[in-house]
Amino acid sequence: MTAAAPLAVTMGEPAGIGGELSLKAWTLRRRAARPFFAIDDVARLTALAAKLGLDVPVREIAQPAEAGRVFETALPVLPVRLRTSVQAGRPDPVNAAATLQAIERAAKLALAGEIAGMVTNPIQKKTLQDAGFRHPGHTEYLAELAGGVEVAMMLACPELRVVPVTIHLSLAEAVRTLDTAKIVRAGRIAAAGLRSLFGIANPRLAVAGLNPHAGEQGSMGDEEARLIAPAIEILRRDGLDAKGPAPADTLFHPAARAHYDAALCMYHDQALIPIKTVDFAGGVNVTLGLPFVRTSPDHGTALDIAGTGRADPASLLAALSMADDMARRRHT
Repeated sequence: MTAAAPLAVTMGEPAGIGGELSLKAWTLRRRAARPFFAIDDVARLTALAAKLGLDVPVREIAQPAEAGRVFETALPVLPVRLRTSVQAGRPDPVNAAATLQAIERAAKLALAGEIAGMVTNPIQKKTLQDAGFRHPGHTEYLAELAGGVEVAMMLACPELRVVPVTIHLSLAEAVRTLDTAKIVRAGRIAAAGLRSLFGIANPRLAVAGLNPHAGEQGSMGDEEARLIAPAIEILRRDGLDAKGPAPADTLFHPAARAHYDAALCMYHDQALIPIKTVDFAGGVNVTLGLPFVRTSPDHGTALDIAGTGRADPASLLAALSMADDMARRRHT
């Protein structure tokens, strides 16, 4: 991969806001140092730009190397074909194949070194699963495409980084399946990602408790002593700066955030509520552990506003910028 290699932006759910975000991102980033191209349906994007009144020329390319030459004057698009027409806000499982093809193609290009990284527009998981998709989401699917590597999900913005130990599980199941090994695994992957992708030589990890007040010496649960504290000791023996278990209700205010580079959280909402409160528009989803860069906007498909022109591209722009920064660090 050369320093000038482009980023790829995948289609996401075609009935959602992903296409609008890609078009708007090009209007705001077309003079950026790192070009990007969409992996999408050319006719769909052309029609969507016209419908929304966006002055975005769309040009089909045959390979990523062409993106740099096209980017200044048009949004480059590496084509995938939808099987049926799209109705904004109404996902159709018939089009799931194109959504997955875009992800697969981006992953293959990243593994081959033809792109600097991939930025994924949001998918509608239920629609994909109705079409036979067997993964909980992007993170797990990309891990398989990369050869079955161990990965972790990080949500990041300038003020906060969080890594949930358990992700797409009900709260009851997350508590039931939490164990020391999962916490250690997430901590190790987080520390490695902070070094390689964020340039932090000696990463500091704060580890959240599971229960209110981190269990209050066992009066409100024993998971802190039984599961979390042993994981922290293992991470410390690895040479990592890991502290906790910390009460989650005091872990995310500005003074607390100054003392760590990422927080390990025990379940999905413990991680996502604080970051979406701190920076709802600018949060970025990062997959740690992959052999290539992958980021994504930290929001969903927004089916309720799809096709209206109201989608905010801030999170996609943040994901593009973060992917660019990460690619530069990996390249140097």
